[in-house]
Amino acid sequence: MVLYELIDYSVLKMIWWLLLGVLLIAFAVMDGFDLGVGTMLPFIAETDIERRVVINTIGATWEGNQVWFILGGGAIFAAWPPLYAISFSGFYLAMFVVLAAMILRPVAFKYRSKRPDPSWRTAWDWALFTGSFVPALVFGVAVGNVLLGIPFTLDNDLRMTYEGSFFGLFSPFPLLCGVLSVTMLVMHGSVWLVMRASGDIARRARRTGTLAAVLGIALFALGGYLIASGYVEGFRITSVVDPDMQANPLAKQAVIEGGAWLANYAAHPILWLAPGLGFFGMLGTLALLQTRLEMLIFPFSKLAVLGIISTVGVSMFPFILPSSVQPEASLTVWDASSTHRTLFNMLVATAIFLPIILVYTAWVYKVLWGKVDEETIERDNHTAY
Repeated sequence: MVLYELIDYSVLKMIWWLLLGVLLIAFAVMDGFDLGVGTMLPFIAETDIERRVVINTIGATWEGNQVWFILGGGAIFAAWPPLYAISFSGFYLAMFVVLAAMILRPVAFKYRSKRPDPSWRTAWDWALFTGSFVPALVFGVAVGNVLLGIPFTLDNDLRMTYEGSFFGLFSPFPLLCGVLSVTMLVMHGSVWLVMRASGDIARRARRTGTLAAVLGIALFALGGYLIASGYVEGFRITSVVDPDMQANPLAKQAVIEGGAWLANYAAHPILWLAPGLGFFGMLGTLALLQTRLEMLIFPFSKLAVLGIISTVGVSMFPFILPSSVQPEASLTVWDASSTHRTLFNMLVATAIFLPIILVYTAWVYKVLWGKVDEETIERDNHTAY
């Protein structure tokens, strides 16, 4: 027996669907509070020294947190090549905007305090805001478009044609998802500042986090209502699908119908845990922000992120990129994956290196943990951002 045959092909597909979810959630949890802090920077800190405090709460770890973004993109490329090809081609301009913003962000970190001139620093503060707000918004807008379905077709040779436009991505429901994404990450970043900063910054962060949590609960509920009411239609496979099949999205039949995104919840009621965790995490964050239990707030904020993103994944399963103009061309877990051998080899590499990344990340946070205040910035002026 060949080694990779020890695990069934269909099982490997499920494992990689779960791992992709883990990587995307890890990116939202780890780099999400960085994006939230950057989005709040021009508004939550009133003086230059306060802004330096805010920046330095994430200054030592933001680069490492972006590893999860790279891992997620790499996993999509290797495990789901059609997903990578179609999504990056269709969302080309949107991806360019996101990458430009994410390139601007590290430049802002590095150059912001190179000169004492207030106008110079203010300009880079807004650059840092742009580099944080734009990815947070566009990622949410992308998720909203995926739920609606992407306007692409496949011919008999599986050549893709994208029929959408950049501005067409920003329709009402995707914009709602984009605002929810920004709100979720601002809440997450506010909790981070409550833990890592003190004084007026922490007080403002509590107020901002409270507002973001309330808005997040309302937007998450509204999104659920739009899906349940049929305003946002879902996708359903109508033919028999072999989970062990090779990649060929056209080997199935699918339809668009209202309520289809709720079918998995009806079939498996335990999946209601996903949106339940989203609401529970935001409600817990909202309640704990009114207390002094700083270290208990962050786990609830993480739960909110986990629940919101998981809700999208379990609602869509087995779809990973539906087509709004040719439903049978939609990509699913079963018909858009890499080969059996590729998935197995990647799983072995992941089993070796992912624990190393987790242990190293935990060690870094343990070493660098502690409050950041104005005295810290003034004392370490030669190394602080």
